[in-house]
Amino acid sequence: MADYGVRLERIGKVAVVTFDRPGKKNAFDERMWDSLEAAVADLIARMPRVIVVTGAGDEAFSAGFDVGLDNPQVVRLIEAVEKHEKGPAMDLIRRVRTTTDSLVMLPVPIIAAVNGLAYGGGAEIASRCDLRVMDPLAVFCFSEVRLGLMPDHGGVVGLTRLVGPSKAADLILTGRKVAAEEALSLGLANRISRSGKVLEDALALADAIAENGPRSVRHALKVIRSTPDMPYDQALAFETQEAVDLIASGECVHGISAFLSKKKPEFPEPEDC
Repeated sequence: MADYGVRLERIGKVAVVTFDRPGKKNAFDERMWDSLEAAVADLIARMPRVIVVTGAGDEAFSAGFDVGLDNPQVVRLIEAVEKHEKGPAMDLIRRVRTTTDSLVMLPVPIIAAVNGLAYGGGAEIASRCDLRVMDPLAVFCFSEVRLGLMPDHGGVVGLTRLVGPSKAADLILTGRKVAAEEALSLGLANRISRSGKVLEDALALADAIAENGPRSVRHALKVIRSTPDMPYDQALAFETQEAVDLIASGECVHGISAFLSKKKPEFPEPEDC
């Protein structure tokens, strides 16, 4: 097979992460996880304002975990199952979860440009992003139960928080396919793109976000991500503290000055946030 991995491209203030293994529907084996870790390390070293995640080719965002016997991770897992050992399963899930978390927990907005089928772990990664733009022909499928497995990239928790327990149960326990229009109605998708233009439309969304104050976006995003399960009063207090910290950073000086001057604001990149 030709060389494959996870590609990272920077387009202005936006970074595009592409799962690039189209011959295997962008499924993840050990090499793909290693490559994603390297891409995340690059992003951390030079953080963009927004990240767009997509799949190579027209067929798939990602088919999820590669369950083929040519994947050494699967071979090790089968050997462990035959010996009734839980350790290797724990090690594998920790690897998958840690790497997935390292991407979706980066402190900037992450948009999934779902260009085709998003099955299993691919659906999980997309559902754990902050926003999802779907091609009209793209399909979600939390397919793990069909293989006697369950979502383990953080997908059960992530999907439940995204669409609620009842809808998550419907999607995860049936393993059924969800087309773009239904995904939009469920709240699984934020937008449906023009046909064949999902990356272009996701980048337009990313650019619109990237024009705003980067600290403002990060602080607001932190509240959005952190407060869904907090008690109401605690969530409000958390929001207040983030707003105070943001004002103290001085970013609003650039925005307000530009507004009063009727100019487009030019926000400096934050050195930390």
